Amino acid sequence: MTEQTSLITNDAVVLGILMSILGLVFWSSETNIPFFKKVYSVIPPILLCYFLPGVLNSMGIISGTESGLYTIASRYLLPASLVLFTLSLDLREIWKLRKKAGLMFITASVSIMFGGPAAVLIVSLFAPDIVGGEGADAVWRGLSTVAGTWIGGGANQAAMYEIFKPSSDLFSAMVALDVFISYLWMALLLFGAGKNIQINKFLKADDQSVTDIKDKIEKYQLSIMRIPKMEDIILILAIAFGVTGLAHFGADNIAPWITANAPYLSTFSLTSGFFWLVIIATTVGMLLSFTKLRNLEGAGASRMGSVLLYVLIATIGMQMNIMAIFERPGVLIVGLVWMMIHILIIALVAKLTKTPFFFMAVGSMANIGGPASAPVIASAFHPSLAPVGVLLAVFGYVIGTYGAYICGLMMQAVSP
Repeated sequence: MTEQTSLITNDAVVLGILMSILGLVFWSSETNIPFFKKVYSVIPPILLCYFLPGVLNSMGIISGTESGLYTIASRYLLPASLVLFTLSLDLREIWKLRKKAGLMFITASVSIMFGGPAAVLIVSLFAPDIVGGEGADAVWRGLSTVAGTWIGGGANQAAMYEIFKPSSDLFSAMVALDVFISYLWMALLLFGAGKNIQINKFLKADDQSVTDIKDKIEKYQLSIMRIPKMEDIILILAIAFGVTGLAHFGADNIAPWITANAPYLSTFSLTSGFFWLVIIATTVGMLLSFTKLRNLEGAGASRMGSVLLYVLIATIGMQMNIMAIFERPGVLIVGLVWMMIHILIIALVAKLTKTPFFFMAVGSMANIGGPASAPVIASAFHPSLAPVGVLLAVFGYVIGTYGAYICGLMMQAVSP
């Protein structure tokens, strides 16, 4: 068992702290107190919901690694929120976003795939020891697992671990590298979502397509909005967690069957239970959007989904350890250079194609963060856009193993 080192280890207490943080942030963001008005004119509330738990984790007050709350939130609350978000989905409108969304997703994937070897090559010019090593301790082997999770997700990372077999110590360092940099980037994207208009002006991007969808969704919500009765709330929760249960049942049967009968499909992440969990929850939610249950949006279905998602955001933030930068600073340099290359490429393509920041942010996080983080970024622009992040992240699962494998070979080729 892992030794518990945090001050508070009782998950009931930790959950109480996280919910108190959410309550404080939302209360203060709506108050007329001048101090808070100035704070939220600079920092979006969603960023604090994410960042404050990370501060507590870094200080050793709570621990994201010791707590089981993230597992519960990602396995139960995430699929439930996806069901509620997709319940009022207008697929025809979402389909209109496909070209820009696809462009930025592919750009993000390619930038990560080629950014890895470029970062290794750059760092080797002034600090070859950082990217050196032999055998299982060769740094490129560990970095290949980062490529797996940054293009796809946990299943792709595990595949790279099995293929290139880095040492356990090296892999542990890479996990810390992944967590620190990906969550730092997520924090910056959440901050950017609050500056969406200014960023789009810089990109000279026409955000009208995204704005039109948000306006149509809000107009639809207003047209059917009503004061929810207890029966409405119970029905909303019954659908959310009923479908989540169905998704778990399907994942628990489909993933093992594929593992036993078609193990070669692991390259597409089809042996991952979490992959099927997200797919089934999202698909059933979309199917229900064609029924009368769609009218539950008027009773607050997507708002309930947002509540569940914000709990997930707090548990994700709890995984961030700001002090991880001091554990293996050399390798962190490689990760930072790699991420800078990724950011520069997607920003350049967005600028040249005048693509709205929404697509840039979601396309990036669909790769870097996967299904658990991409809907968080998308919902920062509007809750109903969360499925866009999920759908893109699913594609990351599919191509992640191939992209990371090629990236690993290229990093091996340029390593000193």
